[in-house]
Amino acid sequence: MTKDLITDEQVEEIVVITRNIYGFDFEGYSRASLKRRLDRVMLLKRMDFFDLRSTLTNNSDFFHDFLNEITVNVTEMFRDPKFFKSLKENVIPYLNSYPHLKVWNAGCSTGEELYSFAILFEELGLYNRSFFYGTDINHKVLETAREGIYDLQKMKQYSENYHAIDGGKSLSNYYTAKYDAASIARHLKKNVLFSMHNLVSDGPFNEFQVISCRNVLIYFNPELQRNVINLFYNSLANFGFLCLGGKEAIRDYQIAKKFKVVDKKNNIYQKVS
Repeated sequence: MTKDLITDEQVEEIVVITRNIYGFDFEGYSRASLKRRLDRVMLLKRMDFFDLRSTLTNNSDFFHDFLNEITVNVTEMFRDPKFFKSLKENVIPYLNSYPHLKVWNAGCSTGEELYSFAILFEELGLYNRSFFYGTDINHKVLETAREGIYDLQKMKQYSENYHAIDGGKSLSNYYTAKYDAASIARHLKKNVLFSMHNLVSDGPFNEFQVISCRNVLIYFNPELQRNVINLFYNSLANFGFLCLGGKEAIRDYQIAKKFKVVDKKNNIYQKVS
């Protein structure tokens, strides 16, 4: 068994440093997950705890690399096709009557999921009356999202996901291939904005018809999960949809009673009170 590079007490020291110096509060993050990520940073950077503590305290440039490693940035286009099929069947028909739509992809990472929503909305005739916000705490992944340029090799898997939701065209209609890169089509970017937002410390903003946040809450402890779900509730328009995906659910009864379950398997909810 591999020995941990950092103790529980040392993890708490790092939490205090990042909060006091940089304003990033990891207090509500799952300690098991945070410890694994810190171990990984120390291994990658060939640091012991004392090097990590000193560098974080004295080198603000290092913090951006540190944040990139600590936050989990795993995403793909049309990830989990059953989720997107459920959107097509259970959410989009309800949205058809709205003259204007706002969609928030929280914890958007490098943007593939938000562009998947944009493609889905375009194919179903909703794109031109929609605006898509992608947010994350990591400025580095947001730069990638804004550029919308991805490894061409990944497009094969993305195309398989797209076909699994019965996409109306070829995924290649939505990007331009050049050398080993795929660039998202310009017309998909015109109604898209990526910006920083911290689910732990920032408040609600705007009023959304759809909020999607998948594979993020699993890294938070139960109290922070409740706080973030409340943030989403306060950011949703009446009868707006909260889409959490198969791995996460609303577990707090007091919050759950404010939502109707639209799809239990894919944890899609509608705000009803």
